[in-house]
Amino acid sequence: MARGRGRGAGPVSADRDLRSPLAAADDLNRRLGAVRTEPSGHAQLEALALAVTANQPVLLWGEPGIGKSAGMEQLAAGLGLPLETVIASVHEPSDFAGLPIVGDDPATTGVPMAPPDWAVRLARAGGGLLFFDELSSAPPAVQAALLRVVLERRVGSLVLPEPVRIVAAANPPSSAADGWHLTPPLANRFVHLDWTHDPRTVARGMAGTWPKTAVPVVDPARVPGAVARSRGAISGFLTARPGLVHHIPADAQSRGRAWPSPRTWEMALRLLAAGHATGAGREAVAAALTGAVGDGAGIELLSYLEHLDLPDPDRVLADPDSFALPDRGDRQLAFLIAVVAAIQGDLTRKRWEAGWAVLAKAVDAGVPDVAARAAVDLAAMRDTDWPVPQGIDGFLELLQLSGALPGSG
Repeated sequence: MARGRGRGAGPVSADRDLRSPLAAADDLNRRLGAVRTEPSGHAQLEALALAVTANQPVLLWGEPGIGKSAGMEQLAAGLGLPLETVIASVHEPSDFAGLPIVGDDPATTGVPMAPPDWAVRLARAGGGLLFFDELSSAPPAVQAALLRVVLERRVGSLVLPEPVRIVAAANPPSSAADGWHLTPPLANRFVHLDWTHDPRTVARGMAGTWPKTAVPVVDPARVPGAVARSRGAISGFLTARPGLVHHIPADAQSRGRAWPSPRTWEMALRLLAAGHATGAGREAVAAALTGAVGDGAGIELLSYLEHLDLPDPDRVLADPDSFALPDRGDRQLAFLIAVVAAIQGDLTRKRWEAGWAVLAKAVDAGVPDVAARAAVDLAAMRDTDWPVPQGIDGFLELLQLSGALPGSG
């Protein structure tokens, strides 16, 4: 009996001895995990935060092990949002398209497509950060199933709430396990950002301090002007460079990254507006815009924006007689489009009439053709009870031909 108790006591004592060093090891790991963060002027982090603010899907490209997943955890914590990580490469297409659930009378009620648990959790939370990892390791069939999730926010029969932000990460096919090039339809739904490591940042992180991903905050007072200026800039640029509206690259690798299309120009519009409304840094805005429409179109757009320098359309509408029309034709067009967009955002008779006073300066400057499209759009906003203003005289023939101003004759 004594020997039996002795033998039984041995494992208990050993178990205690085993737990003690593991507890100390856990404490060691906790201490190493306790780090601080500090604001960073890193353009990659700022561009990511800007795209998240603008609610545009982001795809981070980077080699394995450089902190893409850790960055998502930090971003979600900074936003105060739940994080749902989905490893795209280990899922089937049905995991995103939904699994059919047959009810009592499918001929009458149809067959709903049941969403996965992570989508249900995000819907219940009312928002969150959805992170698709290892995207370039997902086969084409899975990529095809992801199209509706990324663009329409639909998972099976469930529609994700608008506050859900979508971020994905991918390794270049050369370094991904069983890597694939992204299909052009899926690639064209993301803002592509290169995620690289800075040796100095890593060295400082090993000392206990990592950069903080600060999410830019939209200033409500800047919103109307940001919308108008961005519409004028993007529309004016595409009017001057119509060949860049849609240009799909010839090689598979480039088709799997950013390239210009009407969809990505819409992304660029939203990113630019968010940049104006938050006061984001120039480098961050530049990285986000090129990440949406590609390097070629993006560089041309950035050069155009650098020399644009549009007046504030709302200030001009408040006192249209005190401003001078820009000299260059591209600036004139972009500014007039911005003015019309500002009026559309806050349509009153006074602002509408001030718009015609602005357009009349284009007629006085001998460039009515520059203002022709803006005039047609402005005329279409007219309330039938509003009289025809004097500034419209130079456009009457054009508007009568277009039918944009009923009763103008």
